[in-house]
Amino acid sequence: MNWIYLIIAGIFEIGFTTSLKLTDGFTKTTPTIFFFIFSISSFWFLNKAIESIPLGIAYAVWTGIGAAGTACIGIYFFDEQLTMWKMFFIATLIGSIFGLKFLS
Repeated sequence: MNWIYLIIAGIFEIGFTTSLKLTDGFTKTTPTIFFFIFSISSFWFLNKAIESIPLGIAYAVWTGIGAAGTACIGIYFFDEQLTMWKMFFIATLIGSIFGLKFLS
């Protein structure tokens, strides 16, 4: 169950980083509210996950999910440039997340 918590925490991390971009320096109310809801939720689920998953593994997976997911959101919704190198490193990051999961 704690791996499910960790995945949920990573998804909320994608939500809070995306909301952060939309806050426009915390001047827009709705994205700012979502930023705080998503960030608190992300840390709560991360805290639940580290009850049985080693901290280093959990943190690496959490940030990996957040980084890969946020990069994909940026490409899809914010017209950020997608290059072969970016695709390669996102795929490497996702592969590393799976490796940490299956080897721990």
